[in-house]
Amino acid sequence: MPRAVNHVASRRRRKKILKRVKGYFGRRKNVWTVAKNAYEKGLGYAYRDRRQKKRNFRTLWIARINAGVRQYGMSYSQFMGNLHKAGIELNRKVLADLAVNNPKAFEAIVQKVKDVK
Repeated sequence: MPRAVNHVASRRRRKKILKRVKGYFGRRKNVWTVAKNAYEKGLGYAYRDRRQKKRNFRTLWIARINAGVRQYGMSYSQFMGNLHKAGIELNRKVLADLAVNNPKAFEAIVQKVKDVK
């Protein structure tokens, strides 16, 4: 009896991955083994970078807040410490946005925080 192989399912599986790597360069787009490896590697990078994206944005927000408070003679750590003592519950994303887009409101927050000791 001849060996039964499910060509329909294997072709469908390969076509699914080859369709997803369509925009890749060179053999990564049309050679099955290279494309499969590139696709799997890409999935790993995507998983990792969804988590790194959060870290990168937090770093950016901290840099913007630090640059904003330095104009008023404070450091980032002093500002954040006094902010919590003052009971102002604004997160870093909002503070960074205020520092960049609304300097007057950010200055008001910094002045309020400076008074707390």
